Amino acid sequence: MRIHFGLGLLVCLTTACGSALADELKLPVDSDDKGTVYVSPNVTSTEDSVNTKGATVGVERPDGSKTFGGMDTSGPKPSYSAGAETGGKTSFSVEAHSDGKNNTGAKAGVKIKY
Repeated sequence: MRIHFGLGLLVCLTTACGSALADELKLPVDSDDKGTVYVSPNVTSTEDSVNTKGATVGVERPDGSKTFGGMDTSGPKPSYSAGAETGGKTSFSVEAHSDGKNNTGAKAGVKIKY
């Protein structure tokens, strides 16, 4: 029952808000004092349906640190990604992605909150 409610909420938010959401949509799967396990679907909506083209699964902790991995099937080849972020006032992040053939890459960054 919990999953059906979550999927219904996902459809409503995606249809109503569309691309107006600044952050990616994260659907919590499980949560406790150690963190939240979430699924972030890659969705596109039409007049009468919502299509899923992959998803990211991750864990976000109360301090803002997170790890994630996902798959995107919206292109001609599926692409895979994995990454992590440290959280806190100065946060370091790294992500790697690949389609298994030609399109591979990595990115790293620093986020400073003030």
